[in-house]
Amino acid sequence: MLLNISSSCYSGFMKSAILKYAGLNALGTVLYISLVASLFFYAPVIFGSTGKDTVLIPIAMLSLFVLSASVTGMLVLGRPILWYLDGKKKEAVSLLVMTVAVLFLLTCIAFVCLFLRRSS
Repeated sequence: MLLNISSSCYSGFMKSAILKYAGLNALGTVLYISLVASLFFYAPVIFGSTGKDTVLIPIAMLSLFVLSASVTGMLVLGRPILWYLDGKKKEAVSLLVMTVAVLFLLTCIAFVCLFLRRSS
């Protein structure tokens, strides 16, 4: 009986922890994407338009691509991998699926906002 109660409490705690971490991971990912997108949008203002081709532009873009893959990989996969390696396999998979679901929801909200802005 006592084991049932404690496992039920642990299960409830893990569900709320998974939801909290999924939301934070997805929100962090969206914030990082917003930062990179803002950099692209304001790059001509920040860096100016020199009109000169230079090898630094592809180096910078590829470096940003690798950095972005690393940052978003850590945000989305970091904690699920740690939990999986700690033996919390079911929780790890749930966190990963929930993070992707929240990220999908935030992406849908962004597209709805774009659509509503276009319609007005």
